[in-house]
Amino acid sequence: MKIGIVGCGHIGGTLARCFVDVGHEVAASNSRGPATLAGLVEELGPRAHAMTAAEAAQFGDLVIVSVPFGRYAEVPNEGVTDKVVIDTNNYYPRRDGHFEELDGDRTTSSELLQAHLSGAHVVKAFNAILWSRLRDDGRPSGDDDRLGIPISGDDERSKQTVAELIDEIGFDPVDAGTLAEGGRKHQPGTAAYTDGLPTTELRARLAAGA
Repeated sequence: MKIGIVGCGHIGGTLARCFVDVGHEVAASNSRGPATLAGLVEELGPRAHAMTAAEAAQFGDLVIVSVPFGRYAEVPNEGVTDKVVIDTNNYYPRRDGHFEELDGDRTTSSELLQAHLSGAHVVKAFNAILWSRLRDDGRPSGDDDRLGIPISGDDERSKQTVAELIDEIGFDPVDAGTLAEGGRKHQPGTAAYTDGLPTTELRARLAAGA
């Protein structure tokens, strides 16, 4: 699969490594330009490319958005129609500024991204695990020590695509529901928002909805 990554900080850069390691081709981008990603691309080898954000969005069969939430409206919305878009973002008012609709719990950050990328299929994932655990803690399927990763989305086929990618890199996907319902279960301030949980415990916390 070709995967475009918009934002290559800790999460985006780690996912680039994870997906290249299991055979996917990635286009990495950030706000500073492709030249600043030369070291990462050299490290990852021929299946990795440095591009602008717009180019990465066009490149990917699937796109990962991993930028500070406050800049979500800057994410390219051309070339993403009918594509799966993984949203790794979290809303932190002290960093992102205040969004009244989020402070009032009238919507979720992922629903705002979905509205911005209206033709895409947004799936929230990788927001409730520490980047270093993504780097270090992948385990084979069936391993009792596997960590779970919650996912939320409104399109079942798109969630299945993301679930398969999560399994490939050594984690258990755990379906939390729709962007509205499920997204609220693993956003900051919830019991499922941690640095990483064993799958059984994650399922229990999502079921409790705390």
